[in-house]
Amino acid sequence: MSGNVEQIKERLSITEVLGSYVKLEKAGSNYKARCPFHNEKTPSFFVSPARGSYYCFGCSSKGDIFSFVEQFEGLDFVGALKVLAQRAGVELTRENPKVRNEKERLYLVLEAATDFFEKKLEVDEESKAYLLKRGVKNESIKNWRLGFAPDSWRSLYEELIKQRFSAEEMQGAGLVRKSETSSGFYDMFRGRIMFPIFDSSDRVIGFSGRILPRLDDGKMGKYVNSPETILFNKSRVLYGLNKAKLDVRKRDYSIMVEGQMDLVMSHQAGFTNTVAVSGTALSNDTMVDGSVTNLGLVQRLSNNIILAFDSDEAGFKASGRNAKIALSLGMDVKVAKMPKGDDPADIILRDSEEWKNIIKNSKHVIDFTLETLLEKNLESRKLGKEVELQILPYIAVLKSAIDQSHFIVKISKAAGIKEEALWSELKKISMSTFVPVSDDFKRPEPIKTGRKSAIEKKIIGIIYWQESMDSSLNLSVEFRGSLKSILGEKRLEELLAATLPNKNDLIFEAELSYDKTSNLKRETDELMLNLEEETLALELSEAMSNLYKAEQAKNQDEITGALKTCHELSAKITALRARRHAATP
Repeated sequence: MSGNVEQIKERLSITEVLGSYVKLEKAGSNYKARCPFHNEKTPSFFVSPARGSYYCFGCSSKGDIFSFVEQFEGLDFVGALKVLAQRAGVELTRENPKVRNEKERLYLVLEAATDFFEKKLEVDEESKAYLLKRGVKNESIKNWRLGFAPDSWRSLYEELIKQRFSAEEMQGAGLVRKSETSSGFYDMFRGRIMFPIFDSSDRVIGFSGRILPRLDDGKMGKYVNSPETILFNKSRVLYGLNKAKLDVRKRDYSIMVEGQMDLVMSHQAGFTNTVAVSGTALSNDTMVDGSVTNLGLVQRLSNNIILAFDSDEAGFKASGRNAKIALSLGMDVKVAKMPKGDDPADIILRDSEEWKNIIKNSKHVIDFTLETLLEKNLESRKLGKEVELQILPYIAVLKSAIDQSHFIVKISKAAGIKEEALWSELKKISMSTFVPVSDDFKRPEPIKTGRKSAIEKKIIGIIYWQESMDSSLNLSVEFRGSLKSILGEKRLEELLAATLPNKNDLIFEAELSYDKTSNLKRETDELMLNLEEETLALELSEAMSNLYKAEQAKNQDEITGALKTCHELSAKITALRARRHAATP
């Protein structure tokens, strides 16, 4: 398996891979771009074709094509490996497939369930007729791996038991539930059209099931979605993003719809930059617990998004909620005006050109909402109240003061409301709910532990890998000692305990990454330096936060102490970087 990494690197250049995600500009023998991992106006992200690596002088992100895809798409190493292997035309093989950890088993049981549902759809005339009636073509059924869950309590459970999966594994994957009245299990999905939900590397991680119309008695939900599992986190995935990501980047905008059927029909009509929120949930940030969120993934591909939700009240509320989230992240948000009573799937089935025009004529969410209010011909006082409730919250989350001023002026002229009154009401909006209208003080960045955690796990993986080979015990002891000196004994023990359940995964990754290296110690020493720098940087971030709090409280003693700590940490980081520079051949 270790040869797969080298094969992929031989077939894919770093400029080819990174250039499909960000716009690269020639800079001598290297390339530069605006970093996709933090906001910046001047490019500080550099790519070296000769070294096959990248480095950002703004946020210190660095690595190769694998680490880039991991961070950009929010994948683990194996997921990034699958994405790049598919792109390079490399067939992945593993010499020792006997060891299967919990995640690997869950991926396998979900794949087996998907295969089961697909086969059931092929022989179930009613479910297939429903899809064809909705306009879904056989090619789309195959591409999206649509299936059918029979209206039976245990059909999937019994099939997976035959394939030697345990009930606990099925439950861990969200496929079955434990009965409250007996010790048995029953299927989570019954009598439903099944839409597999994929991660960015095309692995099935969950499902959304739409009940057949004949079985819909109004008592059960029209859609049932997988519960959250160790694989499926609703805030970190969007339905269809695995197939839409390249076209979102190419067209420089994404279309967001509500339902899976809307998405399948949109892709079928040629709008392959469409994603759907059904079965998932938009996060209100780009990163959570060190992992990139679903909207964070979309924003990295393009800052422009069109919301095309249903025209009913639920769709209007969902559109407003998601628009606020996207605006608060600095995205340019447009809304597609939907005909009353129609959803995207209905429109596309009726006339794909109509859908094309709706997308083409979409408007900025603030313009769209203002026009919607003006069309109601409300009396002036009522109009003013609706502007306050429906439009000012959007303006409050805009990051640009210029944009805020633009829309305030526009609303004032269109609605006949004085600008002073609009600004006054805008400033009253709760800071606990929305981003402040204006804040000249740049607060310290929140402490980010994602990169430090990734380096720690990589080093631990090398240690585990070396310890699995008797001839390398001396090297692993040296690595343990270096890690202990950086993190301290307590943190090292916590880290070893936390990573033990994923020991086989970490050994696998380390072997893939370093089996062919000519000098493992040099590679590991570089990782240690990176970890030491990250640790100091986090301490400095915390010290800066303490300094800000002390300044706000006007506590001179705490200000003096915090300043001293900041200077000491800055000096250590400078010395560390000088040591790294001196050690560079």
